[in-house]
Amino acid sequence: MFTALRRLSAAALLTAAFAVPVSAAPGVSSIAEARALPLGSTVTVEGTTTTPSGVFESSFYDKGFAIQDRSAGIYVKTADDLGAGPGRRARVSGVLTDSSGLRTIVPVADGVKIGHWALPVLPEPVRTGSVGESTEGRLVVALAKITKPVENDLPYGHKVYVNDGSGEVIVFVNTQTRIDVSRLAAGQRVRVVGFSSQYGDHHEIDPRGPHDLLHG
Repeated sequence: MFTALRRLSAAALLTAAFAVPVSAAPGVSSIAEARALPLGSTVTVEGTTTTPSGVFESSFYDKGFAIQDRSAGIYVKTADDLGAGPGRRARVSGVLTDSSGLRTIVPVADGVKIGHWALPVLPEPVRTGSVGESTEGRLVVALAKITKPVENDLPYGHKVYVNDGSGEVIVFVNTQTRIDVSRLAAGQRVRVVGFSSQYGDHHEIDPRGPHDLLHG
């Protein structure tokens, strides 16, 4: 099932993943520049959406979405579903905030502009043990083995613990993703794609839908 992914070199995937240009428009920062500013700063960034609006609502408590450019990615917190889907260009103006350890942007009034469709961002290959601050906000992909039974954390979702030998990471399955975790079991190998996130003192991968969590 995962042969095709293994045939792609990490360099090729990284090149494709960051084919999204960084805007040079006046007043627009790269996402990496924005992430480095102090909390409370007002920023404007541009990128391509990587997650659907509201897909993490059960644990994020909002209907936001993530965007990414060549430099980095970040989550945009919105109270309303703005209809973002992976592969849309977006410009966001708002305030940098911290949400349970995750760097986010809370838009100002009329601060989100969803534009035309673009090439989708491809996930960056990562080792499970390297998921952390350096990957936070990006779309990532990992091949690993489930290490323990799936943990029920409803109504928020389910926790799937995976490890590729480099260190364990949590795959958090939000209820809105409609991923069927009943067929997942310790010892299975999985391919997981998702948003590199953080909650409290741990980092995690948050898949967006059934196609993001495949087991073999």
